Amino acid sequence: MLHDKIKDLVNGVPEYTELRAQVNTNYGISIVSGNLVGNSRATSSGVSARVYKNGVYGFSSMGDDSEESAKNVLRAAKENALFLDGKVKKGKPGLYESPIADFTERHDFIDVPQKTILDYARETDDYIQNKYPDLASRSVMIRCDSIERLLHVSTGSFAHTISPRACLYVSMTAEATDGTNVELFDVMECGRGYFTELFHDPSELYEKIDTLHEKLMAKRDGVFSEAGVCDCIIDSSIAGMIAHEAVGHTVEADLVMAGSVAASRLGQQVASDKITIIDFAHTAFGKPVPLPVYVDDEGTPCEDAVLIENGILTGYMNNKESAVHFGMKPCGNARAYEFSDEPLIRMRNTAILPGKDKLEDMIASIDNGYYLTRTQNGQADTTGEFMFGITMGYEIKNGKLGRAIRDTTISGVAFEMLKTVDMLSDEISWASSGYCGKKQPMPVSDGGPAVKCKINIGGR
Repeated sequence: MLHDKIKDLVNGVPEYTELRAQVNTNYGISIVSGNLVGNSRATSSGVSARVYKNGVYGFSSMGDDSEESAKNVLRAAKENALFLDGKVKKGKPGLYESPIADFTERHDFIDVPQKTILDYARETDDYIQNKYPDLASRSVMIRCDSIERLLHVSTGSFAHTISPRACLYVSMTAEATDGTNVELFDVMECGRGYFTELFHDPSELYEKIDTLHEKLMAKRDGVFSEAGVCDCIIDSSIAGMIAHEAVGHTVEADLVMAGSVAASRLGQQVASDKITIIDFAHTAFGKPVPLPVYVDDEGTPCEDAVLIENGILTGYMNNKESAVHFGMKPCGNARAYEFSDEPLIRMRNTAILPGKDKLEDMIASIDNGYYLTRTQNGQADTTGEFMFGITMGYEIKNGKLGRAIRDTTISGVAFEMLKTVDMLSDEISWASSGYCGKKQPMPVSDGGPAVKCKINIGGR
């Protein structure tokens, strides 16, 4: 655990100043077809300071969280801010004055032995090998990360948080009758907490592993989708990725100022009136979100950021500086991954809100289309244009599910595709195993209901 050696260093500082000590811990295990190919364990720690002066920031960091290092980075950050101000001379006003935060998270650091994680992975792999010996290949991956952060801001804000996460992934490959290989990947379990808090007995995952194999066999005998624009139902994991990649990034205020498609759309209809998208801070629908954030790295208390409401683009995600530019309230979206990173505007838990429809009724409403259930990769840009790989899905014929389909893609422009939405399922699920890669990695989650829309799907 971090000890507060820096508490009094920003008291009485006239310039806006952030002082942050941080420890990042990452563990990883990868087993491919019984062979240990990855066994990693890394920790980085240090202290950083950021000082604001007339529209510019001075930043400095050191890989040591001692009081002396904190004094040194404070001095260097102030010097850098003064130097940049003298050269750039932006002459901008001060930052948004957000409420003062005072938050301490009650969660102790748990140092999980690497052998504990490795033994769990090997037992999981042994189960797959013994039950499904005819697989062409298999892999078991475990990834654990933890971020502990101690933040003091000259405005009076304070936060001491610790955010652990542990995830286990399984991938299987089988040979199809045409001689090609088909692969299917899924997250068996992922959530907030240390490995030993979430994973107890590998047998708890066996049912999910069996389901994954069953779907792989259906995919092995599946057909290729027919290319073109058609009625589709995209499941929650794909809906969440669209909310994050194809919408969320376009409404991050720094990217808006850089010319994203959302720059000229504020107050306009950009989706069906059934669509509401919110970047949740720490609580949604009366429950904690998968990766809660209570205070951001500028000391702003976190609130939900409503991005689209009933189809209307209503706001952006801001930091203290962009909030002044746009005349908006910051909701706590400034986040930094390592102690040596400056805070950027980032998402937290971004989701499409559920509707009132039942999934079976949504399927029954389609004569000829697809139910797409899983994606593993994709890309989007600030125009809102996207392309995602689809790794699992099914035909819909005359209102009923048909054969599984092989790998394909979907593509489109988010603000146009979302206007075609006419049904949303009444349940939401979350995915919390990924990282957002905007300049620096960041643990995020996204979610949504099943969404019925028109979308362009690829063929063979």
